[in-house]
Amino acid sequence: MTIKMNDSHIVSIAQIKEFLKISKGFDFKTTSRKEKYDWINEILLRFKYFRLRKKDKTIVRKYIMQMAGISDAQLTRLVNKKKKVGKIVANNSGRHKFEKIYKPEDIALLIKTDNLHLRMSGCATKTILKRECEVFKKEIYRNISKISASHIYNLRTTRQYVSHSLTFKKTNPVGCKIGERRRPEPEGRPGFLRIDSVHQGDFNSEKGPYHINIVDEVTQFEIVGCVEKISEFYLEPMLENLISQFPFVILNFHSDNGSEYINKITSKLLNKLLVSQTKSRARHSNDNGLVEGKNGWVIRKHIGYAYIKSEYAPMINQFYRSFFSHYLNFHRPCAFAAIVEDKKKKGKLRKVYKTYMTAYDKLKKVNKNYLKNLTIKNFNFRPLTFPPFRAHLLIRKY
Repeated sequence: MTIKMNDSHIVSIAQIKEFLKISKGFDFKTTSRKEKYDWINEILLRFKYFRLRKKDKTIVRKYIMQMAGISDAQLTRLVNKKKKVGKIVANNSGRHKFEKIYKPEDIALLIKTDNLHLRMSGCATKTILKRECEVFKKEIYRNISKISASHIYNLRTTRQYVSHSLTFKKTNPVGCKIGERRRPEPEGRPGFLRIDSVHQGDFNSEKGPYHINIVDEVTQFEIVGCVEKISEFYLEPMLENLISQFPFVILNFHSDNGSEYINKITSKLLNKLLVSQTKSRARHSNDNGLVEGKNGWVIRKHIGYAYIKSEYAPMINQFYRSFFSHYLNFHRPCAFAAIVEDKKKKGKLRKVYKTYMTAYDKLKKVNKNYLKNLTIKNFNFRPLTFPPFRAHLLIRKY
């Protein structure tokens, strides 16, 4: 309900209180901003606002906000202006606006050019507009030919351009539903595997073999395999074989976002084994940091970076299964972190590496409920008979 009224008879705080009680639901509007400001100025003078108590000021402010339809923040600015200048005056000068250089007809020429040339880059589009003016003598392109390459992208976001452009937008990425994007939390349980692949170089456009490195996060039990190509045909039997070599029940399978592990075949294999699958998060490079470190300090250190023909992948895989994995788990010490509180910065936790033991020794300390149908005592432990550096020389010879 909109009405006009004369409130000159309201001269006390008590009258304002009574008015506020009965005026709920009414909408009061002024005809112009000048009339509104003159009325606010008159109310502040009538009730001697700056001499009132804080409680009475609040009542006057509620009255002004309801009658003038302004916010509390806006009224505060007007009151401060009244206190500083002595009068509330509406600024009728208006906000300064720069004149538009490129008008709708110029944007229409840009739309026409982009539709004909299938929306090229800003620099290429600027060259086309400049040639239309200077080479082909088209005066209508005189203004738009002076545009900068960067401002072309600004005009391409306008409503006029979006409505008439025939250029297709970029394809929105489709999220892959295979695997949960999170960091696995083993909580001291073995069976949380980290996996990654290492490529053994290229030579004359020929691909070398791929090493498949799988590490358990808690015990650092490590199993390595090798395949000729990184495809489902080679990976499916290799993954099944590598996972079966672990002496404990597998609970989680974590990898990066590569398609060699994030695919339907791997997902089907893990579902058959009742293993959950996770993948690394964006901008979290440490999600798969354990196996990334093992790639450098284990695979690269013993096998090297030199190119090896992919036809030797079965021989390398046999070496891994017969000797190398045994050496890694029973004879090569690993560092295990202990989380301690920083003495200098309270509340900050640091990882300290003081415990060094083999993966086999760590495995003996875990709960036996997580082990498969074998015990630690009858597990395949034997002395080191084939040092890894000899295998290293054997493989590099080919």
